[in-house]
Amino acid sequence: MTVREPFRTRIKVRHYELDTLGHLNHAVYHSYGEVSRLELLELAGGLNAGMRDANLAFVLLESHIVFRRELRAGDVVDVTCDAKFGTGKTFHMDSNIYKVDGTLSAEITCTLGLMDLERRKLVDDPRGRIERAGVDLKVLSTSE
Repeated sequence: MTVREPFRTRIKVRHYELDTLGHLNHAVYHSYGEVSRLELLELAGGLNAGMRDANLAFVLLESHIVFRRELRAGDVVDVTCDAKFGTGKTFHMDSNIYKVDGTLSAEITCTLGLMDLERRKLVDDPRGRIERAGVDLKVLSTSE
């Protein structure tokens, strides 16, 4: 089995994203994770017509972050994202934020579900439903 690197997107820390101490504001770390999640979902086809036709949407249920190293204006970071499926109605999309020198700045763990937009309920087997809607699981997850 070949081990692949998780998806990465590069972001430059902007001055207006800083807190009063000159560090990246805590909420912006979550935004960076969201940017990476959406870019990965788009690349894998998770924002395509197949999902709309199946009347399904990804919903964020929980987000947890561990701050490791501060970020400041001008820092350039790579934000990873990788989906992990198990059993049940939820799955995880985890991100790490690395400075370009490889320093880990933050770890983000997100719990998501797949919502049936008509019933307004989470569906069983989100992995299977995502795949049937045409999303490329090999792009979405390094464990596929």
